[in-house]
Amino acid sequence: MDPSFDARVRQVVAQIPAGQLATYGQIADLIGAYGCARQVGWALRRLALPSEVPWHRVVNARGRISMSLSREGSDWMQRELLLAEGIPVDAQGRLPLSRYRWLPLLGAEAPR
Repeated sequence: MDPSFDARVRQVVAQIPAGQLATYGQIADLIGAYGCARQVGWALRRLALPSEVPWHRVVNARGRISMSLSREGSDWMQRELLLAEGIPVDAQGRLPLSRYRWLPLLGAEAPR
């Protein structure tokens, strides 16, 4: 039986090393769910906090933390966790995505 969408998201996000970032779209692509970046975000929002899954290492394609009142403070928690890993984040949630982007080994297949 294939793991659920959420389980596949968690499996890939768990592989992101400390000090590196991925985008929601990148995670969607790695699990074969092209165009499902928003659904990746929802899957990560369903995690109970604190979580062993490094959800905080996933940001939007513009290289920003998705800041929103609906996140109930998890956006600020994400900022603090990234800063603690040495990734600079400004007050507006912008970060240098190109410098810290995770590039998994080419040819390695993501869990399905």
